[in-house]
Amino acid sequence: MSAEAPTPPPAPPPARATVAKSNRAQIILFSLLTVLLTAATVWGGRIWLRNSEMLVFAVGEANGPEAKFAAKLETVLKNNSSRLRLKIAPNPDNTRALAQFDRRDAALAILRTDAKVPPRARALAILEHDLVLVLSPGGKKIKSLTELKRKKIAVIGDGDNSVAFVRSALEIADSPDAAQRVQQAPANTPFDKLFASGFSAVIAIEHASRIIKDKSYEQYARRSGGFTLNPIDAAKALARKYPAISEETVSTGMLSSSPAIPDDELDTIGLEWLLVAQSRMPTTTASELARIIYENKAELALSDGFASKIEPAETDKDAFIIAHPGAAEYINDDTKSFMDRYSDMMYLGAAALSIIGTIFAAIYAKITRIAPKRASELAGAILGIGERVEHATCVEHLDELQDELEAILRRAVVGLRDGSVSSDGLDTFKLGYELVRDEIALRRDHLKRHPPAQDDNVVVVKAASG
Repeated sequence: MSAEAPTPPPAPPPARATVAKSNRAQIILFSLLTVLLTAATVWGGRIWLRNSEMLVFAVGEANGPEAKFAAKLETVLKNNSSRLRLKIAPNPDNTRALAQFDRRDAALAILRTDAKVPPRARALAILEHDLVLVLSPGGKKIKSLTELKRKKIAVIGDGDNSVAFVRSALEIADSPDAAQRVQQAPANTPFDKLFASGFSAVIAIEHASRIIKDKSYEQYARRSGGFTLNPIDAAKALARKYPAISEETVSTGMLSSSPAIPDDELDTIGLEWLLVAQSRMPTTTASELARIIYENKAELALSDGFASKIEPAETDKDAFIIAHPGAAEYINDDTKSFMDRYSDMMYLGAAALSIIGTIFAAIYAKITRIAPKRASELAGAILGIGERVEHATCVEHLDELQDELEAILRRAVVGLRDGSVSSDGLDTFKLGYELVRDEIALRRDHLKRHPPAQDDNVVVVKAASG
């Protein structure tokens, strides 16, 4: 019974092929690490940018509309994951809040246009309109502004500021007589009591949003006698003369639906409440703030109606308070492209990719990379074969040397392809290969022409065996 020959173990892969695989694995690993670290850098940079800017918001008393709006805005910024954060700075009143803003101790504030406007204030949005309502006893219409100036007027509005505004708009000079004729009405005093106490006119300066919700006007209108709402026919002229004043319209039935007051649209004057920012606020910050405000109007409206109809700031150059360039940029083009929104992150990503990729490339080239064998080193092995050619005594020996030479050539070709062999010294390799190949051919011809002598003992053995 014949025994089967054992199967020889598989030949191990060439060392240089292992080197090439190792280098390829390193390249893949470093490429993946570059991508991962770049993504981590961009993500970290985005987190850092989103939490990098704190804005101080100067407001009046804690229960005032300015403070309440600031609190709403703070919540909206958090809900929208904005990088902007607010620090609300309360003051005893809005005048002191504007003083804090004027000292540059605050980045944001709210002002009414009849206030002393800080020179560095730039508008972000119109939050509210205040309408000037000129009321008189029922059936006693005030025909002109000149007639109104001669009457005793009670002012319902924001303290001394409203009284000063009325005197300025009516051009009533400061005097003891003026102080008697234009007075601040006690809070929550009904119109009929003011008329009964000797006032011929009541000027109410109130938020437009509050007027719509206030049912007291309709209740007063239904009482015996009621009241008359008078137009300000000189509204356009006053708005041109005083930039802080805006020309406004009281729509039909705005104060009362039954009876309808007014029964037709009526001209009057008004004031605006503006959210303002420092002129030095970065454009990107103001633009982002404006975007969040305009896109979240419903969430910013107060329960009493303040800021329920937020409007874009006036972007004309002749506006009373010019718009901040960042707000104007968003107002004039509120459709931001992908590049506009994410250009900062893309630039950060490109820079991070360049730096991290350069570092890993240097590590691979100088430290971890297994350097390929130079072709000139393989030439040395070829020359070693050449030295053994002259000692070959038979064709079989030359065949073995020929196989070794071809194996080195094959190794060089494969190595040049996969990177395990460099082309350094390739000319030397080619020259050595051709030289040894020719030597083998010459030695083969020589052995064919001059075969080695046969050993007599060998012949006798062969003959005997035959």
